[in-house]
Amino acid sequence: MFERFTDRARTVVRYARDEARTEGERPVGTEHLLLALLSDGDNLAARVLAEAGLRADDLRARVRQHTVRGATGLADADAAALHEIGIDLAAIVARIEESFGPDALREAAPAPRRRWGRRRYAGGPFSPRAKKVLELSLREALRLRHRHIGTEHILLGVLREGHGLGARVLTEAGADLDDLRRRVETALRTPA
Repeated sequence: MFERFTDRARTVVRYARDEARTEGERPVGTEHLLLALLSDGDNLAARVLAEAGLRADDLRARVRQHTVRGATGLADADAAALHEIGIDLAAIVARIEESFGPDALREAAPAPRRRWGRRRYAGGPFSPRAKKVLELSLREALRLRHRHIGTEHILLGVLREGHGLGARVLTEAGADLDDLRRRVETALRTPA
């Protein structure tokens, strides 16, 4: 499938893998694809997002809110959601540490690597949702009768998948996914 990708779209996929590695997360998620689309402001997807009033630094901060883990092992957004439904996370952590000792919830140190090779994520470098986005980008290109897959098709894939962190962050930033889809399709019809 990657043979249909334009050079810019291939670069986006490489950047997405770099984003995932930088954050220490193994599989590439839809949020990494979104952030990678924004890394090159000259591609069509980044221009459409900018024209819709979405700023790369704001979206990056929103992704970080969902992915940064605190002392409890939960992202800040998860802790806030629990608080909204009346669960006092600090009290739960205090009880656990009282019973099992301080830092009981801290992640264990990673196991040493095997000498005979690196162990890979069982699902490959992409999460199931990111794989779906890449598959949908191909479907979007075919639907539009394009012989290539560009950054715009990857964005359409993120929008069409609609349930990953990439789409959630766009929605939280005030974007209407259907409006973004229309903007991409309008930009594709507009001569350069």
